[in-house]
Amino acid sequence: MSDIVLEIKNLSRRFGVFTAVDSLTLSVNIGEVFGLLGSNGAGKTTTIKMLTTLLPPSSGEARVAGFSITTQAVDVRRAIGYVPQAVSVDGSLTGYENLLIFAKLYDLPYREQQARIREALEFMGLTADGSRLVSEYSGGMVRRLEIAQSTLHRPQLLFLDEPTVGLDPIARDAVWKHLVDLRNNYGTTLFFTTHYLEEAESHCDRIAIMHLGKVAALGTCKELEDSLGSTDHTLNDVFVHYAGNALDSGGTFRDVSAERATAQRHG
Repeated sequence: MSDIVLEIKNLSRRFGVFTAVDSLTLSVNIGEVFGLLGSNGAGKTTTIKMLTTLLPPSSGEARVAGFSITTQAVDVRRAIGYVPQAVSVDGSLTGYENLLIFAKLYDLPYREQQARIREALEFMGLTADGSRLVSEYSGGMVRRLEIAQSTLHRPQLLFLDEPTVGLDPIARDAVWKHLVDLRNNYGTTLFFTTHYLEEAESHCDRIAIMHLGKVAALGTCKELEDSLGSTDHTLNDVFVHYAGNALDSGGTFRDVSAERATAQRHG
């Protein structure tokens, strides 16, 4: 049995003449925490959308849990969970009701739904709040509920796009505690993007840094720091070196608007 849960080969996505992701090749091991870093517009979200079958690639291939993202999309979706940047829960429903909808969408057996929902609420520290409207939740609680609903079916691989954007440090730590527990207790592989370098440094087994649609660097945090050729470098130094430090690297107007809207909803 292969130890690889995600294998990407020459994956590209073009929008007209613009290449958002350019011949991406990498693999992720079962149980790994893998971080994808890069400036806004580097291609991170486009990559995740292709890997979660939300966006077809222009060329190349990727296999998730052995399934092709281009020819076996349904099987890929059964094998993954996905927490997008944008809020993905319904504020007019309770936490329990949101989870029940997802239990049905994931086609969980009826006899297992209630137990799975109770387990998910307990695991994410939301048992006492399951009957409350999500519109009353704090930003950290919303994120934990989104993680709970994306893991109800116990996926092999969980994709998280900026999972702690807009959260205060305490809420960010709480979200990461539950993510680490998810990895340790269930062996779930975590693939996430973040702009918080301390998150990547604290939690990642390996990191890839994207720049202009390509992987500019790949390795453990120490390997990336050592790649600069002298001692006492930090991950921030690595990021600046490989991702660029141009003043116009902050993404498009749409990128900035979407990120700020998400942060406001979580705040």
